Amino acid sequence: MKSFDIKSDMPLVSEAGKRLATIIRNCTGKDKVIKIVHGYGSSGVGGSIKAAVHKSLRSKVSRGEIRAFIPGEAFSEMMGFDEAIKTYSNLIQSDSDYKKMNDGITYIILK
Repeated sequence: MKSFDIKSDMPLVSEAGKRLATIIRNCTGKDKVIKIVHGYGSSGVGGSIKAAVHKSLRSKVSRGEIRAFIPGEAFSEMMGFDEAIKTYSNLIQSDSDYKKMNDGITYIILK
């Protein structure tokens, strides 16, 4: 599984969104699942990139551009991702963050 860090250089939310779109566009058809590292706002004033990523991914699922996404924290709390976890766990269970409740990552299941 490929992993992409879209937040390490502290981009604006708009730039992080462009990076996410480019990554998905370039990986679709090649990979089944990718991991996005977006951070979780640990500075106490953040989380904007994470929120924007999840909003964008919800839209991409509804438009049929991706199959599903699973936020890292979905392994620790009921968030409505149980079916996706059950369906796609075979694709992500070998990842080092699997079931670690990492709020700073999201798995994206591609078309």
